[in-house]
Amino acid sequence: MAKSLYISAIAPGSSKSLITLGVMELLSKRVGKLGFFRPVVRGADHPDNDAELVRRRYQLAPSQIAHALTHTQAQHLIAEGQIEELLKRAIEAYRSLERQCDFVLCAGLDTTDLDPSLVDNVDARIASQLGTPVLLAVSGWSTPVDDLVSAVRAEREALIQAGCAVVATIVSRVASNHYADATAALQQAWPFADPIFIVPEEMRLTKPTLAEVTTALQANLLYGELEALKRDVLSVKAAAMQVPNFLSHIQEGGLVLTPGDRADILLGCLAATLSDTYPNLAGVMLTGGLALPASMHQLLAGFTRPMVPILSVETDTYNTATLVNQVQGQITPDNDRKIALALGVFEQSIDGTQLADRIVVSRSDRKTPLMFEYDLIERAKANKRHIVLPEGTEDRILQAAEILLHRGVVNLTLLGNEAQIRETIARLGLNLEGVTVHDPARSPWLEDFAASYFDLRQHKGITRDYAHDVMQDVSYFGTMMVYKGLADGMVSGSVHTTAHTIRPALEFIRTRPDVSIVSSVFLMGLDDRILVYGDCAVNPNPNPEQLADIAISSAETARTFGIEPLVAMLSYSTGESGSGEDVEKVKEATHIARDRRPDLKIEGPLQYDAAVDESVAKTKLPDSEVAGHATVFIFPDLNTGNNTYKAVQRSANAVAIGPVLQGLKKPVNDLSRGCTVTDIVNTVAITAIQAQAI
Repeated sequence: MAKSLYISAIAPGSSKSLITLGVMELLSKRVGKLGFFRPVVRGADHPDNDAELVRRRYQLAPSQIAHALTHTQAQHLIAEGQIEELLKRAIEAYRSLERQCDFVLCAGLDTTDLDPSLVDNVDARIASQLGTPVLLAVSGWSTPVDDLVSAVRAEREALIQAGCAVVATIVSRVASNHYADATAALQQAWPFADPIFIVPEEMRLTKPTLAEVTTALQANLLYGELEALKRDVLSVKAAAMQVPNFLSHIQEGGLVLTPGDRADILLGCLAATLSDTYPNLAGVMLTGGLALPASMHQLLAGFTRPMVPILSVETDTYNTATLVNQVQGQITPDNDRKIALALGVFEQSIDGTQLADRIVVSRSDRKTPLMFEYDLIERAKANKRHIVLPEGTEDRILQAAEILLHRGVVNLTLLGNEAQIRETIARLGLNLEGVTVHDPARSPWLEDFAASYFDLRQHKGITRDYAHDVMQDVSYFGTMMVYKGLADGMVSGSVHTTAHTIRPALEFIRTRPDVSIVSSVFLMGLDDRILVYGDCAVNPNPNPEQLADIAISSAETARTFGIEPLVAMLSYSTGESGSGEDVEKVKEATHIARDRRPDLKIEGPLQYDAAVDESVAKTKLPDSEVAGHATVFIFPDLNTGNNTYKAVQRSANAVAIGPVLQGLKKPVNDLSRGCTVTDIVNTVAITAIQAQAI
C-alpha cells in the first residue's frame, strides 16, 4: 500500500503549487498525520513557498516537513557529477520523515534555479529511489494541441523508463479556446490505465497581487490600506494620454503606471474609483521618483473613505512596465482568496475519488479538526444548497462568501443595501461573481413577506404596519426567505446578537413536531476526534423533559455529521453513586430519552471522566456501552456546559465549531460576533448539511 506520492513538474508553469494544494486537500480528508517533503529548496534566505503554504494551511508541525538540500548544494553536486550523493541525501531525509508520518507528499524539484538539461532526469531518479508513485504535472500553456499530446506522452514514458510508477497525469493551464480540442485529443491518445486530467487556465491564479508587485519593484506605498495590497493585478496600463482618452482604457483590476508629475492622471484614477460606472482599479504606481506636489498631498490626506492604493517607484514608466510584467503571481500562504480559487479549479477539473483510488491510501481512524472541516465542505458541495447571509455589508461575511463561491460549496444570497455591498466588495478587492444581492427595503417580495408575517403573528396583536416595518429588518427578511423556501438556510450573528438572529426563527419557523425546545451543540475538535457538546449556548436550566429533548436532538446532529452517537448525560455523580436534586433531574431525563428513543445508546448520570476515559469507566460503570467511549456530552445546565466547552477549547487547544442550532424545522445558525472568516465558512457548510438532512 502506497504511503507517499511524488509530484513531478516537468517545466516552469506546470501549476505545481495548485496541484500540491489540491492533493494535500484530498489527502487531509483521508490521512491522519501528513508529511511534506522537498528534495531541494532555495535556502534559508528564500523560504520555500509550497512548504510554507502546506505548513500553515494544514497546521503541520516542523517535524512533519523536511528537505534534503538547498539549490546551491544541489547545483554543486550536479555540476560535480555527484548525482549518487544527491540521491543519498534525498533518501536519508525522506526516510527520516516517513517514519514519523502516515503519508508523505513529495513536491519535486523546481526548474527555475537548476540546469534544465539535468532537472528532469534527477527528479525521476529521486522518485524512483524513494519508491514513490509519481503524479506527473505538465503545462499546456501556449502549446499547440498536437505538440502537447506528443510532449505529455513522451514525459510519461520517460518516467516509466526511469522505473517510476505513474499514478496520473495532470495537464494544467490549457487555454479556454483550446480546452475542448486539447481534452478530446489527449483522451483519445490515452490508452493507459493511469488517468489523465486536464485543468483549464485560470488567469487570476497567475496574476500577481499588488503586494507581490510592490515587493518585486521595491515600491513605496504612499496612500491606501495595507489590506488593499492583496488585490490581484489583472492588467497593466501605462497612462500617457489626456484624461478623457485615458479613462476609456481603465480595466477591472488594472494597475495604472504614470509619471509622478501627472497629477491629472492620478485625479482621473481617483475619480474613477468613486464612480459606479468605471471598473475597480488595483492601484496607481507613480514612476520616475517624482514627488507629488504639496497640494496633491493635502488633497489626498483629506479622503475619508478608503482610496485606491498609490505607490511610487524610482524607475521610469517603460522600465517599470517591463518589471511589473515579469512578476509572477504565487499561491501564497496568506492569500486565502487564491487558495480557495486554486482548490475550486482543482476540484472542478479532477475526479478526487478516482485520484485517491489511484494513490491507494487508507482512511485513518483518526478524525482531526482539519479532516472534519474538509468533510463538511465536501458534504455541502455534494448536494448544493442555497444559504442567505443577512449581514451582507460585513467584511468577514463577504470574504467568506468569496471562499464559498470559489469552492462551489453553496449558492448564496446577501442581504443589505446593494450599493453599500458592492462598494465593500470593491474596497476589499473581492470577486463575488454569481452571488445574489437583495435589499429588503426595495424587494418585490416585501409586501408578500409582510402579509405572511402578519398572518402568522396577528394573534400576538401586531399590526400590518408593524409587520411591514419588521420585514425590512435583514434577520426577519432572511428568515422569511427560509420559511418560504426561497433559501434553504440562514447564517447570521457576526454583527447581530444571538437574540436578533434566533428570534424570527422561533416566531414563525418554529420547532419540529417531535421537539419541544430549540437547543444547540458545539462540535469540539480535539487532536484525534470530534465530540459533540450540548447545550452550551441556548437553554439556561432545562427541565428533565427538555434535557431529554436536547439529548435526542444532539444525537441526531452527531449522526448528521458522521459521528456515531454515544450519549453521556453528565452530572456530578456516576450511576447510583450520588443523590441530590440535580442528579435526579439527569436520571429522569435519561429515562425519558431512553423511552422515546430506545434505538439510541444513552447513559446517565455520568461524570465527565467516566464518560471519556475507558480506564475510569471500567471502575465506575464497567457494563456500560457508552461510558469511556462517549461522543455526545449533554450538560445539565448552561452554566456547566458553557464553562466546560470554553475550558476544553482553551486548555486542550480544541477547535470549537458552533453553536449549531438544532430542533428547528429549517436550519438557522448563529455566529459569534468575534467569528473568523473560517468560522463563517464552516457554519455555512454546517447549515447546508442540515438543510440536506431535512
